[in-house]
Amino acid sequence: MDDLELRTEADAILAELVGDPGGKARLREDQWQAVAALVRERRRALVVQRTGWGKSAVYFVATALLRRRGSGPTVIVSPLLALMRNQVESAARAGIRARTINSANPEEWDAIHKEVGRGETDVLLVSPERLNSVDFRDQVLPELAATTGLLVVDEAHCISDWGHDFRPDYRRLRAMLTELAPGVPVLATTATANARVTADVAEQLGTGAGEALVLRGPLERESLRLGVVRLPDAAHRLAWLAEHLDELRGSGIVYALTVAAAEEAAAFLRQRGFPVASYTGRTENADRLQAETDLQENRVKALVATSALGMGFDKPDLGFVVHLGSPSSPIAYYQQVGRAGRGVDHADVLLLPGAEDEAIWRYFADTAFPPEAQVRQTLSALAEEGGPLSVPALEARVDLRRTRLETMLKVLDVDGAVKRVKGGWISTGRPWVYDAGRYAWVARQRAAEQQAMRDYVSTSGCRMEFLRRQLDDEDAAPCGRCDNCAGPWADSSVSAETLTGAARELDRPGVEIEPRRMWPTGLPALGVDLKGRIPVPEQCSTGRALGRLSDIGWGNRLRPLLAENAPDGPVPEDVLRAAVAVLADWARSPGGWASGVPDASARPVGVVAVPSLSRPQLVGSLARGIADIGRLPFLGALTYTGPAGAQAARRSNSAQRVRALSGAFTVSEELADALGRARGPVLLVDDRTDSGWTLAIVARLLRRAGCDGVLPLVLAAAG
Repeated sequence: MDDLELRTEADAILAELVGDPGGKARLREDQWQAVAALVRERRRALVVQRTGWGKSAVYFVATALLRRRGSGPTVIVSPLLALMRNQVESAARAGIRARTINSANPEEWDAIHKEVGRGETDVLLVSPERLNSVDFRDQVLPELAATTGLLVVDEAHCISDWGHDFRPDYRRLRAMLTELAPGVPVLATTATANARVTADVAEQLGTGAGEALVLRGPLERESLRLGVVRLPDAAHRLAWLAEHLDELRGSGIVYALTVAAAEEAAAFLRQRGFPVASYTGRTENADRLQAETDLQENRVKALVATSALGMGFDKPDLGFVVHLGSPSSPIAYYQQVGRAGRGVDHADVLLLPGAEDEAIWRYFADTAFPPEAQVRQTLSALAEEGGPLSVPALEARVDLRRTRLETMLKVLDVDGAVKRVKGGWISTGRPWVYDAGRYAWVARQRAAEQQAMRDYVSTSGCRMEFLRRQLDDEDAAPCGRCDNCAGPWADSSVSAETLTGAARELDRPGVEIEPRRMWPTGLPALGVDLKGRIPVPEQCSTGRALGRLSDIGWGNRLRPLLAENAPDGPVPEDVLRAAVAVLADWARSPGGWASGVPDASARPVGVVAVPSLSRPQLVGSLARGIADIGRLPFLGALTYTGPAGAQAARRSNSAQRVRALSGAFTVSEELADALGRARGPVLLVDDRTDSGWTLAIVARLLRRAGCDGVLPLVLAAAG
């Protein structure tokens, strides 16, 4: 078949794919170049093109052409559940049978594996996490590698640890690439790869198969009009959204940096009559599906989302993207704003930076590869065990939080130093070198990206050109549309009435703190005789905090107060008043001591303070102030007898945290006598809670000392 015949067949498949009954759809020349490289030349290719360019059309058209020529199924590796759902539907229009294996459909995995084995599936979409599953890696992956007709790596920048969204599970693809049958084409796609990431991914694609073809296009987005609106504080930004959201065309996305901020903003906008929904990492899968559908069908004005609504959501007529706070990377920002304006001529993109942005960046920045000593400690623990160790068991031996420990293990797995097996992880015994230079470079790169976002906000040059240069786009040029090229186009005014309402919403204190109910795994191995469920008579009750450190209301007030370098001092008057207001709302809430329901908690009969080494004045004055205003006796504070660092070790994992705190507090005879006389629950006061283990340990002591109940009240909750 010559090129003309192949091109005609490809265009006909595209028409079916996009639902064009007249058959007028045509692949663009750059899309055709990619399809021809895969189907005619059986090449390995990296396509770096802007969001909305049509990368999925390339691999679906190539799939149909290859399947007609007897090739095996296409395997698409993608981290994007939303994309998977969209693509399964669009593939069906072209008669392409697509199935997906991801965390949302485990009940279907076995049936899908059998369908693939019988040749009934044309496209299998797989999440990268499945590549590191023991059963999938050992049983399914080898068969896939042997029968795959086309391998597609979506969001390929995730392969590279130089990229902004490195995912170690993706590195498992390197092994699959070496196991593919000769002549099997490979397509890697991304919209957000700079020159270094492009070179790294291309090199990995060429593993064992010669040099990969790189097809890179300009990253201009002609439909987007970029702007920045600088407002004094979070209340002004929330008020601005309420007053100007209706002025933005169509429906869109409002991105927030944290779950708390997204939920706060969505709640306020709903109060003001807007049909909006929140979409975060806490949103249940069924609710996510409903929210995506509501936005697709324009039943909501906006989804107020975190990055959980990520790269894969596809709504061609999305009219706007607003960011309530700056992301920490201009590359990630370009990716998120690229959700808008794919199928329309005009879409508005606005950034509303906040004073709290950098504090939030720091809060979420603890993702760097651990120091060498902690890595060696992990390798030693695995070697000494001689058999598999689960992550919870490793937590008891290594002082790393679970998510960071799991990420480190995946990197070590890719490096060949450890291996995931049934029952956990084992050491391979292979030599391993700590690449300090590379890890330091990545950390510097993250810092450079943060500075670039500061520069984006303050630049007087073209904003689109700025973002394109961050991605090493050689064709970057002024867009002529952004607020710097064409003049400010977004009104920054807000009315006094809306501003008052926003401030009132953000000033409303109080979030619940769920108590710990199970001890961490592995404590007996650390010499701590605690395991299983915490007995109910030793638990604390559900507590309260003024706010979360990650929210844009009380979080903004509490972060400076509780910063590591903040001076100690008496509790500020406004903070004390807010704590009293939280207590009043707590008392009236369902189950509160003033609610009048049969199972309500009893009114506290006294106040007890958690001892603080870093903020004794703050915690002490808070506890005494609450006692005075509430006309409750201040019963005293526990005594801290542990090592100096135990209270400060907030970033430890749960097992290490409990080990550090176990035996670190005592109840003095004087406090025990006061508790015995009080005969009722006590209010336990502290400055903050991160893991909840300090409250759990102290509550257990107080309950064992005769206290009838423990009601925790803290200024700030993490997360």
